[in-house]
Amino acid sequence: MIDAISWATATPELLLLAMACVIALYDLFVDAPWRDATFRLTQLTLAVVAALEGYLALSGQTLVGFGGMIVSDPMGAWLKCFATVALMVTLLYARPYAGPRQMLRGGELFTLSMFALLGMFVMISGQHLLVIYLGLELLTLSSYALVALRRDDARSTEAAMKYFVLGALASGFLLYGLSLVYGATGTLLVSGVAEAVAAGVPQPMVLTLGVVFVVAGLAFKLGVVPFHMWVPDIYHGAPTAITLMIGGAPKLAAFAIFVRLLAEGLVAVAVDWQQMLAVLAVASLLVGNLAAVAQTNLKRMLAFSTIAQMGFMLLALVGGVVGGDRAGMDDAWGAAMFYVVTYVLTTLATFGVILLLTRDGFESEEIADLAGLNQRSPLYAGVMAACMFSLAGVPPLVGFYAKLVVLQALLAAGGGLYVGLAVFAVLASLVGAFYYLRVVKVMYFDAPTQTAPIEAPVAVRAVLSLNGAAVLLLGILPGGLLTLCVQAMRSVL
Repeated sequence: MIDAISWATATPELLLLAMACVIALYDLFVDAPWRDATFRLTQLTLAVVAALEGYLALSGQTLVGFGGMIVSDPMGAWLKCFATVALMVTLLYARPYAGPRQMLRGGELFTLSMFALLGMFVMISGQHLLVIYLGLELLTLSSYALVALRRDDARSTEAAMKYFVLGALASGFLLYGLSLVYGATGTLLVSGVAEAVAAGVPQPMVLTLGVVFVVAGLAFKLGVVPFHMWVPDIYHGAPTAITLMIGGAPKLAAFAIFVRLLAEGLVAVAVDWQQMLAVLAVASLLVGNLAAVAQTNLKRMLAFSTIAQMGFMLLALVGGVVGGDRAGMDDAWGAAMFYVVTYVLTTLATFGVILLLTRDGFESEEIADLAGLNQRSPLYAGVMAACMFSLAGVPPLVGFYAKLVVLQALLAAGGGLYVGLAVFAVLASLVGAFYYLRVVKVMYFDAPTQTAPIEAPVAVRAVLSLNGAAVLLLGILPGGLLTLCVQAMRSVL
């Protein structure tokens, strides 16, 4: 339904924007001893926003506002809730790392993170092509600044420049594709695009070309082959805390754009974009897993792992629509949402351990830096091992079940092509298991190379322990989260 008061559909966004501005102004007038209040105020704001989004999701209402340009539905509310919680955990893990590296001289880490989250919210809620694009730009511009936050570090500055140049190129692809879609359909509203495409457009070639550029732009933001060139360099060059920020919550927003543009707006031409997604998925699984095997740097290995993991997620989107039939779309895209959410959960714990192993003057970035971790801290080694087994798809971790539901979505589509994709995905996962298990071997069987004690605040240890436990428990009892994801997708599709 269309809410008579349009502002009600954007209450979390307005609260987040207002508090980001308040925190930015507050931080200008306080000295270092009072800067802890900036962190606490940020976390309190995020907690309130997450609770509000959770309430909206549980209410099950779908509200459309601002002339149909934004929507508040269960899928969007859950994704925004998960993204907010992910950012809260990220900032908690990042704070001990950022302090000694002069990243907390001001409140930029917190305010830019909040503006990045606001961009994700706009992306997730957007029902207008330009609104979606503006949300994407708000996220990416904030991300560029976050990568360059260590202004005196040459590697971070170089990574930020690469990210900016390649990100601008991808934004151009997406904007050009959206302009072609507008030219072919005569509307900027996602619902209007869906109606126009279903009725038949006068220039189908223009629409097809627009779809190609849209998918290319989205593929860059997701970091899949052949638009993956930025991922290893940015993961490696950015401060580890910012690497987690880029590799976590934004994946949820990128998935939401796929839903809004492809599943809602362009489902009538699914035959065109499904073929592209299939090629992107296969290439990402192949290149990501093979390139990760050769890495000795942990962050670069996880970067190529991300490429392969996102390729696996795309397989569920490929199996969602068969020959124009949307019967299995809810389950398939629900499986994809489950995959993304659980991947972000595992990524948080993985980088949380890496951040705790760093200390002033030392970056724990090489796989060899984890040698003998079990002897130094069985807790951190156990959490890291659980994450590696989960990413490899070993039962009973949540990563196994996430891969299983994606494969089930492919097989449910029927046909030799989908069976072949499923077989290829399994074989690619076997390759991926090698470099994940190598990390476990280094932690448990190699002699320690570091003897410095591992210190962490009590809150960080507690949250990291819960994070690792969630990776295991959601693998044993995945039904609740999977049902939630499927029902959320049914509210949209």
